[in-house]
Amino acid sequence: MTNSKYQRLPSAGDFEKENDLELIYLSPKPLPTGSLPFSARQLHRSANNTFLDFSVGQGSFEFMARIGIGSIMLIVTSLLLFSAFASWVRRHSEHFFSAWASFFFNPVIWFIILSIAALYLYYFIKIANEISSHPPLRFNRERRAVVYIAKKGDQPRYVSWESVITCVSTGKLVTQYSVTPEYKLMIGLRDSSNGDILWNIIQCGSFALAVSEWEMVRTYMEEGINSLPEDYTDELEEGSVEFFNLCRESYREEHSSIRYFFGFLIIQFFSGWTLPCYISAWINNRPKASFSKEVLEWSKPLPLDQHVKPSEELLNQTLEIRKAFSEGKNFMDYFKINNS
Repeated sequence: MTNSKYQRLPSAGDFEKENDLELIYLSPKPLPTGSLPFSARQLHRSANNTFLDFSVGQGSFEFMARIGIGSIMLIVTSLLLFSAFASWVRRHSEHFFSAWASFFFNPVIWFIILSIAALYLYYFIKIANEISSHPPLRFNRERRAVVYIAKKGDQPRYVSWESVITCVSTGKLVTQYSVTPEYKLMIGLRDSSNGDILWNIIQCGSFALAVSEWEMVRTYMEEGINSLPEDYTDELEEGSVEFFNLCRESYREEHSSIRYFFGFLIIQFFSGWTLPCYISAWINNRPKASFSKEVLEWSKPLPLDQHVKPSEELLNQTLEIRKAFSEGKNFMDYFKINNS
């Protein structure tokens, strides 16, 4: 992925396209993007003058929870209807309700259903626990470095800020609502000892929101916490209760009452309505694992004369791209990226 087109590690301005997937690299070097710095998903859990913690999730769990609930409800509903039909056919030879109860409450069938539900719940909880078992990414602006832990029990790894690989991917996503464009902010941290890259993937609502998520981190690292805006976008996050209600209102306005009833209300009701939204919010808001003493020591403020300075290459490139922005160009224009 990192050298398929350029036969080297990527740099800001690189563009790759394969089938329906497009990748636009924003770093290294971490150049200004021209976008407003903000986090629509409020991923920076804590920030001060020394470091910023970026809690990377695994996207919304709402769809995953809805699929699980919907699948079990589909099996139970199918069993209810089939048992009722079979009992109705045999109504002349056997009492309808006794035949239906005998069929519907068959312990073997319910053992199978509960086993499927338990298996799905097991994997769901396992994935959810992985989210809270890893500390967030910590961006230290005084050291101009990032610390991460690949998996629980591993030693912390430190990556130079200017070597962080960042790109935005654009593809297609099939959801419970429709087939929609899918945007991901991908932050790659390369282990210099073996060349392995740990990719942290953040689902975003649009290309602009993905760029702004990164610009928030870049602005903090280059300009400090006081350069970040206090107000953030009002755009709703997919998977939230507010987004669900927005989709419901939009569907009702754009379709007939019959299609709204069978195409949205019935489907969403049997897949948990807003319950999956609350499950997703609970998982993504769970506290993350704490850092080791080594990282906490590394995170302490440094004397001003020990602060790491940006490279001359980054400073020169930053001046050039800011000059282009002042002339009316944007990031895509500056690097002559055409993703149409």
